[in-house]
Amino acid sequence: MADINAFREEVRDWLNEHCPDGARAGGSDGTGDAMQRWRDALVERGWTVPTWPKDYGGGGLDRAQARVLAEELGRIRARPAIMGGMGAGMLGPTLLEYGTEEQKKRHLIPITRGETRWCQGYSEPGAGSDLAGLQTKAVDQGDHFLINGQKIWTSGAQFANRMFALVRTDPEAPKHEGISFVLLDMDQPGITVKPIRTIGGNSPFNEVFFDNAIANKEDLVGELNHGWTVGKRLLQHERSGQGGLGGVGGGRQRPRALPLADTAKQYRGEKDGRIEDAAVRDRVLTLGMNQTALQLTQRRVMAENQSGETMSFATSIFKYVSTNLTQELTDLRAQIMGTQGVGWEGGSFVQTELDTTRGWLGSRAMTIYGGSNEIQLNIIAKRVLDLPD
Repeated sequence: MADINAFREEVRDWLNEHCPDGARAGGSDGTGDAMQRWRDALVERGWTVPTWPKDYGGGGLDRAQARVLAEELGRIRARPAIMGGMGAGMLGPTLLEYGTEEQKKRHLIPITRGETRWCQGYSEPGAGSDLAGLQTKAVDQGDHFLINGQKIWTSGAQFANRMFALVRTDPEAPKHEGISFVLLDMDQPGITVKPIRTIGGNSPFNEVFFDNAIANKEDLVGELNHGWTVGKRLLQHERSGQGGLGGVGGGRQRPRALPLADTAKQYRGEKDGRIEDAAVRDRVLTLGMNQTALQLTQRRVMAENQSGETMSFATSIFKYVSTNLTQELTDLRAQIMGTQGVGWEGGSFVQTELDTTRGWLGSRAMTIYGGSNEIQLNIIAKRVLDLPD
C-alpha cells in the first residue's frame, strides 16, 4: 500500500508539471497548443499505453498503477489525448501476444505516438455474426498476398492509414480454418472506401473494397491459415474495452447518474433538492446503482486477475451488461426530455437535446458491434456456464 501511495504522489507531481490548464476540462489555456504539449508529454512518459512494455513505447505500469493513473487523470479532469484508437485497444495487445519481435517494434511504437490510425477488416456482407463465413481472398504471390473482396461496417476506414484484417488464404479448408490475419496499408490503389451514412446523421462505418490490394508477407500475424485464433483473441480485447476492462485503469468512462439526475430535475421538476417525479427518480437511482455495481465488479475481477492479461470469456459478460446499461441510459435520458429528446434540427431544440437524439440512435449499435448480444449470450452459455449446444 505504501508503494502505491508513493506512486500516486509521483503521478500527481508529474501531472501538475506536465498537464497544461488547456488540456483540462474548463481550462483557459490555448487548447490546441496545450493539447499538443500534453500529448508529447504522455508519449515521452509512455502513458498513452501505460501498461505496455517500455521497449515498445509503453509505460511499463502494472494494473494497480494504471488504475491510480486513471484516477488522477480523472481528478484533474484531464482531456483524453486520443492517440492509438483501435491500434492501442485492439491490435496492440494482440501483437504483444502473437506478433514477431520485428512486427512489435515496427508497429507498436507508431501506435503509442499516434502516428498510425488502424481500422478493422472483419465483417463482410455475408459474414457478420457468422464471421468465419468470410470470403475475402488472399492469394500467395511469394513475398506478398493479393487481396480481393469486400469488408463492411469498417469503423473509421475513411480516416485510417492501416488495417488489420481476416482473409481467406485456403478456400478449400474447413470454415474456421484457412483464415489468416494480415496487416496492410490503406493508402494503395487497390483499396476503395465508401462511407455509410447512418440514421444518426454521421458516417462512422464504411464499405471497403479490395481489388488486387497488397499485404506483405512480413505482415502476416501468427501462422498462415491459423488466423482465426488471432482474430478471436483480438475480439476479446475489443470486448474488454467495450465492457470496461481495457484502457488506462480499466475502461472507458461512462455517463454517470449525476448528470442524468440534473437532466431529470430540469425537465421533470425539482423539489427539496430531489427529482420531483417519484417514478423518474426511482429509475435514475436504479440505473445509477446498476452502473456502480458494474464498476465495482469490474474492479474486483481485475484485482483478482493476477496475470494482468485480458480475460477471455469474462469480456463477453461485461460487454453484454455494459452496452445494455448504456442503451438504458440513452433511452431514459430521451424519455425524461419528452418530445424535446427526439429533436433532429431546428431552433426549438438546444444542442444538448439534439445530442441526446443522436446519442440514443448511436447507442443502438453498441449491442451489435464487437459481436452482437446474441453472440455474447451464446459464448457465455457455452464457455462460462458449460451448457450443451
